[in-house]
Amino acid sequence: MSNQVLLWSILVLPWLSLFLMSKENIKRWMPVALFSALTSVLVVELGENLGWFVYGEAAYPLRTSSCIIFGLNIVTSMWLFYFLYGRFWRYIIIDTILNFGFIYLFHIYFLGGRGLFQEVGITPLLNTLIVTFDGILVYGYQMWQEEILAPSEIRSTGYSSNLQPAATKPLPEDQDNERSE
Repeated sequence: MSNQVLLWSILVLPWLSLFLMSKENIKRWMPVALFSALTSVLVVELGENLGWFVYGEAAYPLRTSSCIIFGLNIVTSMWLFYFLYGRFWRYIIIDTILNFGFIYLFHIYFLGGRGLFQEVGITPLLNTLIVTFDGILVYGYQMWQEEILAPSEIRSTGYSSNLQPAATKPLPEDQDNERSE
């Protein structure tokens, strides 16, 4: 298999697994997955500029690790949160194990063996710790998202989800809109 076919497969094939996830769950987990992609892009840019690692080839016409971030990273983040959100310590343990596997087996052994990736100024352990810290940051982002979106008792006609911004929640029945004087 050529490197181009491999890289395009890493970009496209993970998205096919989302046919197994309900539309509501895709809508719920997509913001955290996109935030994960954003933070991963920042880490990759930082790592390339500081000389931590080098990508040997990219999926034409994309640059660097776009196929890994916008394919595998986004979809893996969605599945992780689908199965593990709400169980922080289990999330951290499984995310750390997956990060070790991703860095050591996928990055170093598989992609490195094909000349697609090379760590030069960073150890695999430090890379794994950075990616794990990113996972904690992403988990915190999802907690913040869950806090600002609250289930609504009144459904909006233009939006089918039952999540609405917290400011649109109806007032409790014992609270008036006007102050009594």
